[in-house]
Amino acid sequence: MWRDLLPIGRDGRTLGYRRFAWTSADGDCRAWFKAQAQTRGLAYEEDRNGNQWAWQGNPLAGEAIVTGSHLDSVPDGGPFDGPLGVISAFAALDELKARGAEPHKPLAVVNFADEEGARFGLACTGSRLTAGKLTAQAARDLRDADGVTLAAAMESAGHDPMAIGPDPERLSRIAAFVELHVEQGRALDELAAPVGLASAIWPHGRWRFDFHGEANHAGTTRLEDRHDPMLTYANTVLAARKKARVAGALATFGKVSVEPNGVNAIASLVSGWLDSRAADEATLAEVVAAVRKAAVERGERDGVRVTVARESFTPVVEFAHDLRDRLAALLTGEGARTAVPVLPTGAGHDAGILSEAVPTAMLFVRNPTGVSHSPAESAAEDDCLAGVTALADVLEGLACR
Repeated sequence: MWRDLLPIGRDGRTLGYRRFAWTSADGDCRAWFKAQAQTRGLAYEEDRNGNQWAWQGNPLAGEAIVTGSHLDSVPDGGPFDGPLGVISAFAALDELKARGAEPHKPLAVVNFADEEGARFGLACTGSRLTAGKLTAQAARDLRDADGVTLAAAMESAGHDPMAIGPDPERLSRIAAFVELHVEQGRALDELAAPVGLASAIWPHGRWRFDFHGEANHAGTTRLEDRHDPMLTYANTVLAARKKARVAGALATFGKVSVEPNGVNAIASLVSGWLDSRAADEATLAEVVAAVRKAAVERGERDGVRVTVARESFTPVVEFAHDLRDRLAALLTGEGARTAVPVLPTGAGHDAGILSEAVPTAMLFVRNPTGVSHSPAESAAEDDCLAGVTALADVLEGLACR
């Protein structure tokens, strides 16, 4: 499975992945998923929001146990973030078959659409739509950097954008969703553990900061006559780092757009996107407010007007304790060598989006470098196999006993 999926969407120069939603690379990934389902004799379907499902057993029976993740990527992302969960899900079904396990509940593998939000700027679009956390019209109106709407992109890929929307009936048939993911950090490596369990997802969000200045000539405009938004933006980036460090939180400006974007021109507009995360919502709100205050105050000095808009927000997610404890028991029962670590994460996931509608849990596989959203992302084969075994143990415990 790895060999078949590995070349899809890979950039020959950076060696990173560019599997953006509703592009040809995404279509190739989706074709790969469908082929994996058909090879195993699983019932394949694509739901109204473009999420892909592969069913073992009757999908309409209810009390289904679902696993999976996503196949799209951030710009120049690594090979494990998302795909590891989907590949491991199919491998876990293979393992159950090899064991002779007989599920008495339906099992499903899912590939959620546009989890990273790399093209249209909103993460977890497929799961947000399904859970009713994003309106259909708001989703259809999302635009990429070229001005193409999500609706147009879906339509060009052969999917009906007018069909998207909440899917409570589907969610009502799911008893639990377990997502396996490569760890986006080094906690498991420091604990010498190949597999871990998630306790919670930090609250997080994205904010757009627009710095409105005045375009002018870089070679003739005196420094004291400038209204340069780049200065205000640069100061805000530094302020975000300081405010986050003091609060024990995270704040990152990772995307910037400049107009008119000329080497010899003072910018008229700089737009920067802030990603911020913290252990609790109060701290997150304080950090973002402090960054906004620093931006406005510096803008007043530079003659630059600053506006801020929140583009997305996900509150803190506490994974269902009873499901988490049951997974811990399944993974530390008779024959287990050591207890499975339980740890929080600052990264958002489809499991977090669905947590209010469906009991959800997450398994993490050790990432020795701690690097994620980069081609340097890695996981050892033995650890990946340990993740498959752990996921198979969980599916067997939830669906076969």
